[in-house]
Amino acid sequence: MGSSKADKAASHDRIVDIAAARMRRSGINGVGVAELMREAGLTHGGFYRHFESRDELVGAAVEHALAQGSARTVAASGQGGRRALEAIVDDYLSPAHRAHPEAGCAVAGLAEDISRADDRTRSAYGRQIEQYLELLAGLTPGTDAAGDRRRACLVLSALVGALAMARAIGEGGLSDEILSETATALKEL
Repeated sequence: MGSSKADKAASHDRIVDIAAARMRRSGINGVGVAELMREAGLTHGGFYRHFESRDELVGAAVEHALAQGSARTVAASGQGGRRALEAIVDDYLSPAHRAHPEAGCAVAGLAEDISRADDRTRSAYGRQIEQYLELLAGLTPGTDAAGDRRRACLVLSALVGALAMARAIGEGGLSDEILSETATALKEL
């Protein structure tokens, strides 16, 4: 690949990476093209050399954010079984994850925004949910596949809901209680 093509690809990746972090922190509508390009060290006019539209950027950034957030969960699942489930719960419902949405799971951070997004973005979100459900169902399999799936839905919903509420409340007593009590309840399942 020539230098200019390599530079363009690197710039494209940098824009998507910055947009993914900003969207997890501020929501999809919290990302303006001019500010994003400035943060990437590029001009506003250069945006259209990388993307046909803002919607195309949103789709790419959401897909990237979902993949980044998923990498931590998939890595934790490598322990297998109950230990993996407990590691996922502890990481997901940690004060650090609550405090740093820009580096965290886009499933929790972007749920409301995704409900109003285009088909590409909603489809990517749905694929990520499916991946999480399959992963969680496989960690503590029982004798009933439908029961495993039901339990996975409950665990994922509790993780995402507890994190979203804890972030909405902010740091402190009630927020910490939601994280810790939900973690304890999930580990007791």
